[in-house]
Amino acid sequence: MQLTKKEQDMLDGTMGAGTQLAMKILVAVGEAFDAPYMVPVTRTHVALSNQEADLWFAEKLVNLGAKCAVPPTVNPSFHLEQFKEITTIAPMDEEIVKRTHAAYKRLGAIMTYNCTPYLEHNVPRFGEILSFSESSATPFVNSVYGARSNREAAQSALCSAITGVTPYYGYLLDENRKGEVLVRVEADLKSDFDYQMLGYVTPKFTGFKIPVFTGIKNPSKEALMNLGAQLNTGGNVAIYHIVGFTPEAPTVEAAFHGEVPKEEVVITNKDLEQMRADLTDAGGKIDFALFGCPHLTIHQITKIAGIVEGNKLAVPLFIMCSASTRNLATQMGLRETIEQAGGHLMADTCMDQPSWHFLYGKKGVTDSPKCAYYTKRRDMQFVITSLEDSVEAALKGEI
Repeated sequence: MQLTKKEQDMLDGTMGAGTQLAMKILVAVGEAFDAPYMVPVTRTHVALSNQEADLWFAEKLVNLGAKCAVPPTVNPSFHLEQFKEITTIAPMDEEIVKRTHAAYKRLGAIMTYNCTPYLEHNVPRFGEILSFSESSATPFVNSVYGARSNREAAQSALCSAITGVTPYYGYLLDENRKGEVLVRVEADLKSDFDYQMLGYVTPKFTGFKIPVFTGIKNPSKEALMNLGAQLNTGGNVAIYHIVGFTPEAPTVEAAFHGEVPKEEVVITNKDLEQMRADLTDAGGKIDFALFGCPHLTIHQITKIAGIVEGNKLAVPLFIMCSASTRNLATQMGLRETIEQAGGHLMADTCMDQPSWHFLYGKKGVTDSPKCAYYTKRRDMQFVITSLEDSVEAALKGEI
């Protein structure tokens, strides 16, 4: 790779051992993908996992004196104080949470603990070069904003945060952002939940190729968030285009960079219904409801509060969101409404955390296939349905 003098100084250790290690890793990534050189990044996001390997790497960089040149926002851990109100936390888990927070704080990260930074605190402009990890974040910034990020690992994104650069390859190049499969959506997309199903089923037809959707009209930001999260969970798809809506697809021709689509698929209501049937457990009695993968927005929380207001939940209901959204919900009286019904609004956490040990072996309801995917290894079963139907199920204790 061709390095600037500053980048070579980083690699040679002139700017410290921590920066040297980060640059060594980025150079290795660049060489693996035949990147010709590095490019500056203006924003970073690290999918902090609050797990041992992530902590080992972060502490290693801290001990080598690393500091972030482009401070990253970070993914959720779990909020110790809030969880201690509803369950016990193992001493080992509490220690790892505290050490992870201390490590990233010393590196200079922005401690958002939020998996949707693209909606608040870290919103890019069209064409910005980023280094984002997190499976819902990369599709959103690439597709909806037209910013540019590869599907980074937590470690590579952190290395870019420290050095301020990333290898020039992949989705940073124009030619790698063009559509590969034309997807004609004939299904009725009546709700944000339908976009969950569309995102999860599309890779069944297209594989890891970049889809170009037609037949989608004015989706909400929650719908776009759901679509990208499920595309990247179900198929490692970190960019998509919607003709007439996303910035790089004003027309079909523009989305395919002037080329004629070589592949075309049609997705119908039957395909969405089959995908839902394949994903979900059978109905019946449930033990809990769990939402927020990705983190819920204030609009989604408002919807939940409206359904449970004046009622009592038959099973515990948990909502995960950012701390700023939780504060806003508190100010709006939504948190009080949800808590009076027996629900919980949990900030700074993800369902892929050991904090949910008290739900292991139980059956829940959620609106997110991504949630069900991550929690399989934690022995949690889910019925997957719309947000509204999930909340109604929590009021009844069955679905």
